[in-house]
Parts: sequence; C-alpha cells; structure tokens
Amino acid sequence: MDIIIQALINGLLTGSYYGLAALGLTIIFGVIKVINFAHGSLLMVGMFAAYWMVRLTGWHPYAALIVVVPLLFLFGYALQGILIKPILEGQRDVREPTEVIIVTTGVWYILDNLALMIFGAEYRVVQTSITGQIFMLGDYIFPKAQLYGLITTAVTAGLVLWFLKYTKTGMSIRAASLDRDAASLMGINQYRVYNIAFGIGAMIAGIVGCVLIPFYYVFPTVGVIFDVKCFIIVVLGGLGSIPGALAGGVIVGLIESTFSQYMTSTWTELIVYVVFLAVLFIRPAGLFGEKRDW
Repeated sequence: MDIIIQALINGLLTGSYYGLAALGLTIIFGVIKVINFAHGSLLMVGMFAAYWMVRLTGWHPYAALIVVVPLLFLFGYALQGILIKPILEGQRDVREPTEVIIVTTGVWYILDNLALMIFGAEYRVVQTSITGQIFMLGDYIFPKAQLYGLITTAVTAGLVLWFLKYTKTGMSIRAASLDRDAASLMGINQYRVYNIAFGIGAMIAGIVGCVLIPFYYVFPTVGVIFDVKCFIIVVLGGLGSIPGALAGGVIVGLIESTFSQYMTSTWTELIVYVVFLAVLFIRPAGLFGEKRDW
C-alpha cells in the first residue's frame, strides 16, 4: 500500500508540471482557435534561457523567472504578430486556418535546429539548491523540486484565472475567445488580444522551463516530449479549458507513475493512449470541454 501511495504522490507532482505545460497551449487554442505545434519548442527555449541564467549568474531557477517570463512573453507576442497575424488577416472567414499549423510546425523545426546548431546535441543538467533534495511527510517522500513545481502550477493557474476574470484585458481575451466578430464590433482589437494570448502561452512555457531545470535534462529536442503530452492533455481535458488542462495533466501523471510500478514505460504510454481514446469515445469534447462551434 505504501508503494501505491508513494506512486500516487509522484504522479500528482509529475502531473502538475504536465498540466502547467498544457495550460499555455490550451490558452492559445481557446483564444485564437489555432493549434500551436511550436509549443514544445517554446518550452525548450524557456529551459535553455533558465539554464543559462542559472549557469552564468548563479541565481536560483525561480529567480530566473524575472528574466525568462518577460522574455518568453515578448517572444510569443512577436511570433504571433509577425508570423500568424498575416494568415488570420488573410483568412478572416476561416475559423481555423490550416496554414497556421504549417507555420507553427516550421517554427518548431527552426527553433529546435537553431538550438542544436548553437548548443549542440549533448544533454545538460544544472545543480541547484533544491536538486536532489527531499521533504519527508511520515514515510512518504516529496522531492522538493517537484513539490515547488506543484506550488508554482497552482499559483500560475490562479493568477491566469484571476487575470482572465477580473482585468479589462482578460475580459477582452474572453470576449474574443467566445466570438471574435462580436468582440471586434464592441471595439476590441482582436489581433492585439491574440498577440497577448500567444504571449501568455509562451510565458507559461517559460515558467515550466524554470520549474524543470532543477531535475530535468536540457537538450534541443526536449520540447518534442512535452509537445505530444501537452496535446494529449489538452484534448483529454477539453479544448480551451484551463481546469481541463490541469486535470488532464494530473491524470497522465498518475497513470505514468502508478502503472510504471507493474510494467515497462512502453506499456505505460499505451495505457495513457487507451485512457485518452476511451475518454474521447465517451465524451468527445473532453472531460471539461463543451460542445461548441469552434
């Protein structure tokens, strides 16, 4: 029983940063209604930014958020404004322009290969004050780095929900996500809203990067691993749903942690896909999704 409880604890901690990674992706889709295939690469950029901040300055990874968060926000804001906005303007009557998928896939390959050219293919790891440290609660182990990740996920999700619900910009984002044409008629600049939403999604990817580096390797294709998981989590929880992204992340984390006690990682991944397909068969909109004309 102790082994199962410890596995559940590990799954919750792992699922928290899975959910945080998926949170940025679901915000982008929920507002702009486009699939960002470069989301994992943005996470990789955030990890490298945090890694070099820690290596060059000796800062704590969470102190690196001071630089990484605005850097990734501006990067995402510019990416949307320069590459994606012209497509949306050229296809105003198309709800989900497929060209955006091609563009973001191109960004994915460009960012990953640029990182490979600049930093090389080797895996990097950084030692921090919380790397390898644990917190004991009775007989159960809580790795400090992952526990801080859980706290960071809760704080970030709370701030995002507060921002969307109580700020003028947040209400503009919600309005544009519900009906972009009606929002435009009410004086909302939908493309500025899209830039901000994409910036927030990239910013959250940067936060995940700072959360991961105390215990996760940094390498140019690390984003691919999280890209696949994020898409599964977002669809599992419900497209555009913030609670769905967090719940989906926890579900995937619990499955991986629990079933890995009894089978190999290959079979564990299979279980994740089986649960994913089963949920979609029962609830095509996802756990927290709503039927709507996206």
